Amino acid sequence: MILKKHTTPQEAVECIHDGATVMIGGFGEAGSPIELIHALIDHGATDLTVVNNNTGSGHIGLAALIENGCVRKMICSFPRTANSTVFADLYRQNDIELELVPQGTLAERIRAGGSGVPAFYTPTSVGTPLAEGKEVRAFDGQDHVLEYGLKADFSLIKCDCADRFGNLTYYKTARNFGPIMAMAAETTIVQTKTYVENGEINPEHVVTPGIFVDRIVCVPDPAHESELVAQGVSYP
Repeated sequence: MILKKHTTPQEAVECIHDGATVMIGGFGEAGSPIELIHALIDHGATDLTVVNNNTGSGHIGLAALIENGCVRKMICSFPRTANSTVFADLYRQNDIELELVPQGTLAERIRAGGSGVPAFYTPTSVGTPLAEGKEVRAFDGQDHVLEYGLKADFSLIKCDCADRFGNLTYYKTARNFGPIMAMAAETTIVQTKTYVENGEINPEHVVTPGIFVDRIVCVPDPAHESELVAQGVSYP
């Protein structure tokens, strides 16, 4: 069996190359793999296209990845949230690109990409600037916009428990984009709070099957984004 467990976050992300498309899980703080993101900053990959719900907070995690010049383009739903200034400043300076996608459409584009569905139609964004230049088709008398599935070279996600096979469980809403991002990436790298042997996870509790997981690193005491932001921490 392929060895999926790696010793450190740095070792787990060393395969990420310049110019890669990277999906990063997390809905704000919930499910954000901060240790993997910081390891990616240390690794030094640049010119990345990052897919996430938002653009991070403060000067840690995803915001730090952007601030350290690693990201060329963001594909997200909320480029400006509480405590987020890094992306907004860079965007106003034309130093970073943005593809704005409604949240439900973003989730479906990722799910479609992981399911082998090349494109789909949705009524979301009809009649708005987000529909400009896109194909529009009417179904049952209602216009729908054509959206394409999203795939990635890598995904960085966080789970609550993983076993040696790579089967994953999540803690409540911290799962958010994790399962679909694992499906949509060529290589899925997972940060887990608990690592167990095969058979210790009830098969009925598995959310992400190990077939979608390539690398695992155990971080028993993960950082909390809100605490780091409140303390004014910057990374590195």
